[in-house]
Amino acid sequence: MTIEQQLKDKTFYKMFINEHETIHPIQVLGDAFQEEAQKDLPDLTRIRFAQGEVYFLHKDYEAAIFKWESIINELEPWARKNTADAYYELGMLSTAEDIYTAIEIDNPTLSAEVALKLFSLYLKREKIDAAISTIKKAIDANPDYPNLTEIAREFFEQRGDWDNAIELAVNEAKRTGSPEWFETLKSYVNEGVTKGHAPSYFSQALVTLFSLDLQRFEELAASLWNSYRNENSYYTWILEINHLLLNLDLEKSDGKWQELSRLHKETYFGYINGGYLIKQLQDFIPDLLTNWVRLAAPVHVVLASAAVLSWNELFPASLSMTIVEEAERLISVTEADIDELEECLTLFESITDWAAVHDLGENNRMKWVVDQLVDFDTQHVIVAGLGGSGKSSFINTILGEDLQDSPTSSVVLFKDAEEFEISEITDGEIIELSGFSEFQERMDRLRNALESIIEFKLPNQFLQNNKLAFIDTPGLNGNQQDNYDVLKYLQVADTVLFVMDAKAPFTDKERAAVEQIQMLAPDIPVHFLLAKMDTIVGEHEAQLLVKETKSAIREYLPDALVFACSSQSDCAMQPEDVQQLMGAMKTTRNLEDKRLAKLLYFIRITIATLLQKRLDVENQLIETVRWNEEMNAKLNGAAHQLNDTAVQKSRAVSKLYHDIKEQMEAEIFESVPKMLRECSSLIQEDSNFSTIHLNLNHEMNNRLQDYVEQQVMPKYYHLLLEWLKSCRTEFTQSQENLLELGDAFNQMYGEEYLKLECDFKVLDDWRRDIDRLTSRFQLESVNILLKRTPSQFLLKSAGKLFGALSQNKSMVYNKYKSFVEGEDYLDVAKEVSRQFFQPFELFEKSLERDIGLFFKSPLAVLNRAVAETRSEVETNQEILRKLNTNPELFRDPLTLFELRLRQFEWITVAGKGMQTVY
Repeated sequence: MTIEQQLKDKTFYKMFINEHETIHPIQVLGDAFQEEAQKDLPDLTRIRFAQGEVYFLHKDYEAAIFKWESIINELEPWARKNTADAYYELGMLSTAEDIYTAIEIDNPTLSAEVALKLFSLYLKREKIDAAISTIKKAIDANPDYPNLTEIAREFFEQRGDWDNAIELAVNEAKRTGSPEWFETLKSYVNEGVTKGHAPSYFSQALVTLFSLDLQRFEELAASLWNSYRNENSYYTWILEINHLLLNLDLEKSDGKWQELSRLHKETYFGYINGGYLIKQLQDFIPDLLTNWVRLAAPVHVVLASAAVLSWNELFPASLSMTIVEEAERLISVTEADIDELEECLTLFESITDWAAVHDLGENNRMKWVVDQLVDFDTQHVIVAGLGGSGKSSFINTILGEDLQDSPTSSVVLFKDAEEFEISEITDGEIIELSGFSEFQERMDRLRNALESIIEFKLPNQFLQNNKLAFIDTPGLNGNQQDNYDVLKYLQVADTVLFVMDAKAPFTDKERAAVEQIQMLAPDIPVHFLLAKMDTIVGEHEAQLLVKETKSAIREYLPDALVFACSSQSDCAMQPEDVQQLMGAMKTTRNLEDKRLAKLLYFIRITIATLLQKRLDVENQLIETVRWNEEMNAKLNGAAHQLNDTAVQKSRAVSKLYHDIKEQMEAEIFESVPKMLRECSSLIQEDSNFSTIHLNLNHEMNNRLQDYVEQQVMPKYYHLLLEWLKSCRTEFTQSQENLLELGDAFNQMYGEEYLKLECDFKVLDDWRRDIDRLTSRFQLESVNILLKRTPSQFLLKSAGKLFGALSQNKSMVYNKYKSFVEGEDYLDVAKEVSRQFFQPFELFEKSLERDIGLFFKSPLAVLNRAVAETRSEVETNQEILRKLNTNPELFRDPLTLFELRLRQFEWITVAGKGMQTVY
């Protein structure tokens, strides 16, 4: 045992004891001490140090401290460390800490031991930060010290101090290259405690492990890859692992990177699923693909190569030519070992889901096409021909049912099924037709007929036995664009049966139509059927016609078959001809490969259609904004005009009412004084002049009451009815103008958008108010002759004074009569007028408000329409702004779908020599 080990274990004292000695060490050391003390130059330090150890081991810590405090030679640092140990055991931790930290150390072993004791002491004193700092410094100074790193690892793990635990594992793994430390690091990664560290933190450890153990390198890299998935740092990890792998010699693994290859595949397809912008991908996808090709497992070689080639086609020069050439070599010699159909269907589903989320329709027609292509148990035959060639008659006769009684306007699929069912399929919806009559209605329409597909399912023995489905198309004509619209589903077919009228077969128009079919689908076989053969007189002429037609057709299509059929009696075909025709319609050779190529074709069409829809959406938005702005201006003008009309009508109606009122007031002012003056006839010479003023006042009020009630009120009532009639005329005219205005706007909107109806209840309310207010009038008594004016006072006094004297009656009589006849009575007329019109004041004041109520509803409708159009303009302008600000939000996902499509096109030709369908 070395001296350092003895000092560390406190067994230095055994140097003074014979191993066979049976005497107690204290006695042995005491004897040695006495012996050494007898010398001329005694050296008692070593013995004292040993005595301290024995006392310590026997827990006599104070004696040990006493012995060690006197050590001054090379053992002094160990003695001070042991002294601190004794204080530690005595529980005097503060003193022990002071001694530990004051020791001047140049011995690595002693330094590590002191650090470990300090570490334990800090834990006891719950000085965790100090304990961590101490153990980390000890590791930095002497990482190879026995059990030091293990102690630290256990401490960090127990406390859940994963940052320090990870730092320790990474540093030790890099330093020692120990598999155990790499396994520890991997366990941390798998537990998910490394996610908070930057991916670059582990790069050097991975490089070190790559040089030591490739399998462990792949396991650790895969663990890190999975741990960063779904984290914000995932993108940084991809950049880091890309850079790391580019600088490693991956080829030396001999194609055994199974897990890394799988992760590259998942990552690549995860990023090109349409959820990311291309500018985000261009920074790392080229490196990702480069590494994938370099380490691709055999099962992924074709996928990786196809990914490289498709990316290079869409983004030239982003990949090195070395990798591109390697991908071309690999894909030319390797057959695909994947479910190509399933992958393509997944791609199509991704596209349609994305389109639905972005309000680009359900794409039901394209979904229907895909459903037909994956129905490998059914052969699809498109029946084409010029209009009137006999297509529908052929289908009726060969199916044995009268299904078509008019020219076909839409594409119709006739398919065998257990139950009768007819559906109309458009991009937006699938409509179940109620029966055959509704089917015929669809066939008779002309507008938008080609924007839907009719699927006609029925139990049919012929279709079931031959496993066929017929696709009837509208008649072709000489216009290529029109023909293209009819033949847009041509790729659904496995065979084309071109029907010709036997009276004029294979005309120039038919030849042009067939050439167009060949140009659109060169791989689909075309056969011909001469229909209406019953119109040819004579068997010899019919045979000659068939022969000449076959000869003319075979100059263009040598492999095409020609059959003859009558619209009568089951086509009048021989059994062998029927058999040959059915055989021609069935093409089972390489059916799955052909259908897959067609599926890729329609996926490309779907992507192109969505791109066009994007342009259509933008153009439609621009047009909608323009139209709404125009409508907003017109509606706003109409609202202002209606406001002006309401004000104008209010003034006109009020003026008319005021004219009537003024007319009646003038009449009252004219009639009342005259009527009151006529009351002078009531004064007689024999009248009682002491009370005559009372009698006259009463009689005058009675006459006023009768006048107002019998003359004024009836006339006023009549005038008000005339006024009401005029108001109705004015209001009716306004309503007619508004209806015309509403009709004009509704025609522009193409729907019943504005309903400008005024509230004629206002007139009913006015009539009710007029009837109520004119039904009865009670004049309050007017003080006509009972006033205290000087003239009336003198007259009444004279009447009382002289009325009893007969000789004075004549004088009083003349005075009274003269007074009554000479008064102007204007104040009385004013009072009568006031009382008469007072009940109508509220009615008069409410005229303006009521006229406003009459126009309230149409004005509210116009204002709402103005607000709606303005809101639509603002909403659509915001959508346009977003589209124009970030066009890549729409364009990039479709570009990535096209990338995936091109990749699958490469996969389909891997090892097969097939041409891709564009």
